[in-house]
Amino acid sequence: MPANVFALPCGVDFPRALVAGLIERFRDAPPEDLARVRLYLGSGRMVRRVREAFDAAGARLLPRIGLISDIGRLPIDDIPPAVSSLGRRLELAQLVAGLIRRLPQFEPGAGTFRLADSLADLLAEMQEEGVTPETLETLDIAETHAEHWQASLQFIRIVARYFEDDAAPDTSGRQRRVVEALIRLWQDAPPRDPIIIAGSTGSRGATALFMQAVAGLPNGAIVWPGYDFEMPDFAWDSLTAGRVPIEDHPQYRFCALFKRLGIGPGDVERWTATPAPAPERNRLVSLALRPAPVTDQWMREGAGLGPLGPAAERMTLIEAPDERAEALALALVLRRAVEEGRSAALVTPNRTVTRRVAAALDRWGILPDDSAGQPLSLTASGRFLRLVARMRGRALMIAPLLILLKHPVAATGSAMRGDHLLFTRELELYLRRRGPAFPDRVALLKWAGDEEPRIRWAEWVATVIAGFLPAPEADLPEVIAAHLALASDLAAGPGGTAAASGLWQHEAGETCAAIMAELTTEAPAGGRYGPADYADLIDTLFQGEQVRHSQAVHPGVLILGTLEARVQTADLVILAGLNEGSWPEAPDPDPWLSRQMRLAAGLLLPERQIGLSAHDFQQAIGAPEVVLSRARRDASAETVPSRWLNRLTNLMGGLGPTGGPEALAGMRRRGTDWLRMARAFETPTERIAPATRPSPRPPEAARPRELPVTAIRTLIRDPYAVYAGRILRLKPLNPLSPEPDPRLRGEVLHLIVQRFVERRPLDETLDEAEDRLLLIAEEILTDQIPWPSAQVLWLARIRRIARTLVEAEQARRDEGDPVIVETKAGIELPDIGFRLTAKPDRIDVLRDGRAHLFDYKSGKPPSDKEVLAFDKQLPLEAAMVARGAFAAIGPREVAAMTYIRLGGDGETRDLKMGPDEIEATWQRFRALVARYLRPETGYTARRAMQTTTIASDYDHLSRFGEWQISDPAKGEDVE
Repeated sequence: MPANVFALPCGVDFPRALVAGLIERFRDAPPEDLARVRLYLGSGRMVRRVREAFDAAGARLLPRIGLISDIGRLPIDDIPPAVSSLGRRLELAQLVAGLIRRLPQFEPGAGTFRLADSLADLLAEMQEEGVTPETLETLDIAETHAEHWQASLQFIRIVARYFEDDAAPDTSGRQRRVVEALIRLWQDAPPRDPIIIAGSTGSRGATALFMQAVAGLPNGAIVWPGYDFEMPDFAWDSLTAGRVPIEDHPQYRFCALFKRLGIGPGDVERWTATPAPAPERNRLVSLALRPAPVTDQWMREGAGLGPLGPAAERMTLIEAPDERAEALALALVLRRAVEEGRSAALVTPNRTVTRRVAAALDRWGILPDDSAGQPLSLTASGRFLRLVARMRGRALMIAPLLILLKHPVAATGSAMRGDHLLFTRELELYLRRRGPAFPDRVALLKWAGDEEPRIRWAEWVATVIAGFLPAPEADLPEVIAAHLALASDLAAGPGGTAAASGLWQHEAGETCAAIMAELTTEAPAGGRYGPADYADLIDTLFQGEQVRHSQAVHPGVLILGTLEARVQTADLVILAGLNEGSWPEAPDPDPWLSRQMRLAAGLLLPERQIGLSAHDFQQAIGAPEVVLSRARRDASAETVPSRWLNRLTNLMGGLGPTGGPEALAGMRRRGTDWLRMARAFETPTERIAPATRPSPRPPEAARPRELPVTAIRTLIRDPYAVYAGRILRLKPLNPLSPEPDPRLRGEVLHLIVQRFVERRPLDETLDEAEDRLLLIAEEILTDQIPWPSAQVLWLARIRRIARTLVEAEQARRDEGDPVIVETKAGIELPDIGFRLTAKPDRIDVLRDGRAHLFDYKSGKPPSDKEVLAFDKQLPLEAAMVARGAFAAIGPREVAAMTYIRLGGDGETRDLKMGPDEIEATWQRFRALVARYLRPETGYTARRAMQTTTIASDYDHLSRFGEWQISDPAKGEDVE
């Protein structure tokens, strides 16, 4: 057969060489002959590059250029138009939802639409590869496959109707049917115009079938990119010699096409005589990527490569300690290329790497031309719509509410945008100090006060909050309408309009509008959706879209995905993120068919994607100058080098006679130089000495003259906290996401016991007391704790110790009566000018006239030694009782001090301290206060913390971490 299969070697600028070959072949032909050529290309970017190459070659009639995917749009009488891809996925989502209801154990945790998306991909693949449901019926799964795969196969049978002849095809199915129709048509009437397919490796079944048909035409031709002309025949044969084909090899797709086309590796001709930019490197990489069964040839064939210095002299290997160092080093490489006037391209499938490098380039004002653009899900409009969808059906806590209000799209349609930002900041401070955890209209109006603008804004926020609840399961059109209405109201702002907001503006907003419009159109076939499934639907739709922003980019700095690297070359090419799981990316798990089932059915194996990625790597590494980079560690663990980088370094390291180790050392040395420059770039020119352990000495007039007994423990353990809180008046904010923490639990338990004690009937039995305690607990928990799970858990704990508490309370009733419950009082120390205040949990007056002090503890009470040295609350309260600080009982002798634990087993513990020890504690307290009232005494940070792991609210202010607990304190006079 005629040699109508052509290729270009790795590293060649494919679009430019493709155009050059076309022009050369039609040089002596009439101009209209070139215009009759139909040129089918693999991607939109390749179409643009080919047009640019034609423009650069001078004025002429151009061939008819299109995409291979355009074949599926050709009008064929007996083939109906393709149905909407989204509509088909919505239909499948209903079937998947039914499966999940019947088999809840099937892929637990996976969203309904994500499963439908993967099922749609499987159906598209089956149609492209010509695999029918009948083929799956022949699989023997009864003995060799798990129950999960049996269930999935039974479900796949349900969707067999999409393969029937009268079924409306989807895009992939119509593509194959059109190709098959063209093949039948060409058997009777071959096309007169030349047809050329270029830039595709035929990885999809329909594309490979089309390529086979074109290659069989007298005036048809195929031009492959990145063909390995150095690979010997036995290596080609090894790709298909085993039971399982070696699909992860970069040249496997060409090998698979050989069988379809009836040719061998030697039948592939060069499209042009354009030499590869680095032929020595191509031979080295070809040998390194040989399939595993023939790697024993490394040593024998490696000697024939000759000295490896020329192959590696324009290669650099950067093995960075972490991802940040890698990104900065690559940014410096790109900056150097810009300064030298060379074009540079960063190629990687890892979008995290590209974002880091782009951020590093921004410091020099270099904005790279990113082919992928920005994921729609990360744009302002995309994130806003996803947030609103994700939060529907939930009661908004403080953090989610502020996330919505602070979003750059929120209230952009209103003239109150400035006030909106101001009010949001003020509301945040208010809610973090006073709550509630779930803001509502009452709390918002309480914050607004009497100011009309605040009231109007608060009413708008309250309306928005109310829109998130309820969100019951409903038909998809209703859910979409509710979602869009809520998003529009939030984007419009008080008195504004959604049309004037930033929600639907610019490229991202327009893309979001198009997706939502298509979803609205296809929604009637979508079934019913709850909030979680709908949020999953929106996430899936947005994550598959990219947005390119119309900004002025640097023309010489490109960021490319691996697919784009086939059609775009540069003077310098950087292959970044060369780690397993990144390049190559780990194949997505298939929830429907196992690997063995795919192999038996003739579907594509997971290794196919790895093989395509390997081909992209082999094509890109053939550039004139190459930088290979990886990070030895990512955010969580040590990384594993990419298998291709591993093979390359292992091969070079083992070829001692040809200078392989020396060449590899040179690559690493050049990479180390870039890492050294990156470290030097970030090394500060001035070294700032770490902070010393602070012990500020404020003037005497600024020192606190009043403290509660609970602050004395802090004064002893962490005086700096008293300085920051009482003198600087810095109060820590509550967290943005309030939780039912121990502090809140303690407050609620104190309130429960207080109300129980204050309302005690005289003739109450133990059973009645227990019932009343639990009733009070349930009422207070319902009123004070907005988390249902915490209500249930805490009530259960109280129920467990309720009998113990009421029995102990009954015994105390016989001894005395509670006179003081949560009542604040104070005592003056006139000789030193100080006032001590206290709010005892409870003080009983006994029958003999003495006082009994009680302190409720939700956690473990302090030991006697801890009380003696640090936790002096009860002894100090006892000293205040003895001195008549509490008017309700006057001066009294203290009979006992008791801790009552409102947790655990509800046990009590008496504090063994007599009058003499109480008096001694009082005197030590006086001396302590007097010392801290003197200007020469400093408030030392973390003076005597109970454990080093206990955090202080002011550790960041004292810069703890720059100094250690063992460091001496440095006193400093402050104003």
